[in-house]
Amino acid sequence: MEAPPTTVTVSRTLAQRLSATPRGARLARQLAVAQLHVWGGVLASEEVVDKVSVIVAELAANAVTHGRVPGRDFELRLSRVTGSVRIEVTDTRQDRRPPAPGAVRSARPLDDGGRGLVLVDALADRWEVLDRADAPGKTVRAEVDLPFPARRRAVP
Repeated sequence: MEAPPTTVTVSRTLAQRLSATPRGARLARQLAVAQLHVWGGVLASEEVVDKVSVIVAELAANAVTHGRVPGRDFELRLSRVTGSVRIEVTDTRQDRRPPAPGAVRSARPLDDGGRGLVLVDALADRWEVLDRADAPGKTVRAEVDLPFPARRRAVP
């Protein structure tokens, strides 16, 4: 007797709430990298993994440092969308908003911080800051476009 066919369903989205601590920020980056490898293919290419890893690390660090509300978590959401990977980091602090894309200023050489959004601005193909509709807080959404796979050349 033959075994019934099995189907494997791979989710198009990873959503995880994490503690608003440095450990939670580190875990966010590790989860994002692991998810890209689960999805495989061009999503697991070195270029995409490197960009997504840095963007998640910076946005999670910002959520922990600037968006933290005691007793509240932050959320990481990673989605496969047509032609790109979407990264969303949501925190519950409403009164501190990052600058909009295009308004990010570089830190001075001796500043202790201020470089995270410069990296996000440089690595993401698009990003924006959104108000949460259902609760206090904000979401920073960034997208990394996927490289087109190399086309096979016809051998003459």
